[in-house]
Amino acid sequence: MIKKLRVAVDHGNRNMKTCHFIFTSGLNVLDKKPARGEQYLQYEGKYYTLSEQRIPYQRDKTLDFRFFILTLFAIAMELEGKDQIQPEDVVQIQLPIGLPPKHFAELYEKYELFFKADGKVLDLNFNGKIYHICIQEVRAFVQDFAAMMTIGQDIMQVPKAVGIDIGGFTTDYLLMRKGKPDMGYCDSLEKGVITMYNQIISSVNSEYDMLLEDTDIDSILAGNTQYYDDSVVRMTESMVQDFVTDLLNSIRERGIDTKTSYTVFIGGGAVLLKQFLERSDRLGKYLFIEELKANARGYDLLYRAYENGK
Repeated sequence: MIKKLRVAVDHGNRNMKTCHFIFTSGLNVLDKKPARGEQYLQYEGKYYTLSEQRIPYQRDKTLDFRFFILTLFAIAMELEGKDQIQPEDVVQIQLPIGLPPKHFAELYEKYELFFKADGKVLDLNFNGKIYHICIQEVRAFVQDFAAMMTIGQDIMQVPKAVGIDIGGFTTDYLLMRKGKPDMGYCDSLEKGVITMYNQIISSVNSEYDMLLEDTDIDSILAGNTQYYDDSVVRMTESMVQDFVTDLLNSIRERGIDTKTSYTVFIGGGAVLLKQFLERSDRLGKYLFIEELKANARGYDLLYRAYENGK
């Protein structure tokens, strides 16, 4: 029997997100079935497992086949536990995805073609359960705009609202005027939390001969400072505050003043840096969308509106 399922996927540089799941954008490729109990996907003779080691930053994710496999993981996760899906079913997948505002016009057709995989039936073995899927339609939407549509009624009357999505390797921003995107004021800056981590790790190693990991910085930013030398904590917090100041100044240099715009912070990076952003003197009115899956939920919302002809 043919069945349908809509799976919205946010291809983050740090994490993959669907409306229900988040996992690291990392992948292991194996020739043999992994050890018992380890989550895996078998596709076209290869076994794949998820990894905490992120794939290096890719501006164009169609250039790395691993992002297609990660998309299959996302679809399989959403399929798992769906009682209405039987082993013999062919599931037609509607796949809303997204792109940064600056890259949308250039790449959206390429993304839609790549992730559709010619619309052929794909056989997946996910943790021993067989699925037959056909990616029937892929439709790309603009990041930031998608996330802000999850609070659409609050945005519609705002004269100027800027969405700032702080991700792993990039920070994307988009200006909205009364709920309409102004594509003349958008960009993707290579100023994400991973670049900040690398700067902190390098500086602490140079100054104190100590090796920090990303998780150590996460711990310090979460307030768990008792496990680290005071000097390391002070340096980390100071560098994070400088990163936030530089980021907001970079956006201002591009013609958007966060003091006079309603600023909407999006993404896990923004949540991580919330206390430092709130200390900044560069903000007027602002809001944090703390739902880490906001872009994926926005793609789903925009796809439903597209289907209904809105």
